[in-house]
Amino acid sequence: MDYKQAGVDIEEGYRAVAQYRELAAATSNKAVLNGIGSFAGMLSLKDFVSAGAGMEEPVLVSGTDGVGTKLDIAFRLKKYDTVGIDCVAMCVNDILCHGAKPLFFLDYLACGKLDADVAAELVKGVSVGCRETGSVLLGGETAEMPGFYDEGKYDIAGFSVGIVDRKKIIEGKKIEKGDVLVGIASSGPHSNGFSLIRKAIPNLDEDFGGMPIGMALLEPTRLYVKPVLGLLEEVEIRGMAHITGGGFYENIPRMFAQPVPGAAAFDAVIKEGSWTIPPIFERIAAGVSTGNSNTAAIKKLMFNTYNMGIGFVLALKSADVRRAIEYLDSKGFPAWEIGRVDTAKGDHAGLRFE
Repeated sequence: MDYKQAGVDIEEGYRAVAQYRELAAATSNKAVLNGIGSFAGMLSLKDFVSAGAGMEEPVLVSGTDGVGTKLDIAFRLKKYDTVGIDCVAMCVNDILCHGAKPLFFLDYLACGKLDADVAAELVKGVSVGCRETGSVLLGGETAEMPGFYDEGKYDIAGFSVGIVDRKKIIEGKKIEKGDVLVGIASSGPHSNGFSLIRKAIPNLDEDFGGMPIGMALLEPTRLYVKPVLGLLEEVEIRGMAHITGGGFYENIPRMFAQPVPGAAAFDAVIKEGSWTIPPIFERIAAGVSTGNSNTAAIKKLMFNTYNMGIGFVLALKSADVRRAIEYLDSKGFPAWEIGRVDTAKGDHAGLRFE
């Protein structure tokens, strides 16, 4: 018995790496010292530190995430080129919340039986996400594990490293009562809540505005890096939240700094009807509500699971809100004033609607 008979095709792995090499090269810059295929990715710190030029105390910021069961939609539709964007977005949008500019990204791809062309389509999305956020795709790993993953199934995850000046780290410490919450539009469910979506919408061929709903569900996570970093040059952003798993309830309060003893905690007060919830969430809610007439419970579930059309939230001084919204709109990122910061009703920072 040889390795191929055991389920691992080494030649297919070589073919995949050859395709990765071109995709990674499209994200490279002069700081990169080697290409895909080495044991590790290398950067010249002398060249790369220019990303922190002018910073008094450069701080590295990192984040890691995956795509989750959204991958199942991609496999069923045999469309693999967008979920790599999701993988990058879930990481870079997280580190952006602290004001960090992404520097480089690494991915991890696992499967039961490697198809180099499918793997390359997945990494193609990673390359696109890296290019659009100024990240170098520095390297990664492809693991073929027969008998562990079903044939035709892949998992993809990654991590991003960024940089920010320590004095400019955004931690929510400057947030005050009366600050305004500005929400930036999402592109759909992004990469969260798909275990529920797959139950609520079993037929991916269902018509949804003239297209199969499965294709609408594969719309990749928006990359907020460029517009938000640009906005940081225009106004003071006091807090930021990436609306991922846990929806509004879990993520928006994360922008608040942990209160010191004796200090007031904050609530995010969300104004209902202040933005238009995209139809895809109405369709998900309809599937969730089957056999359940408790509208309040369904609403809580939706806002505790999905971004509901708001993928990123900023806390701003009221004087900066109009300028911020106009700036974001001009960059193709619709934004709305969706709420305010108020003293918490309870012992811990939270969220409530009005």
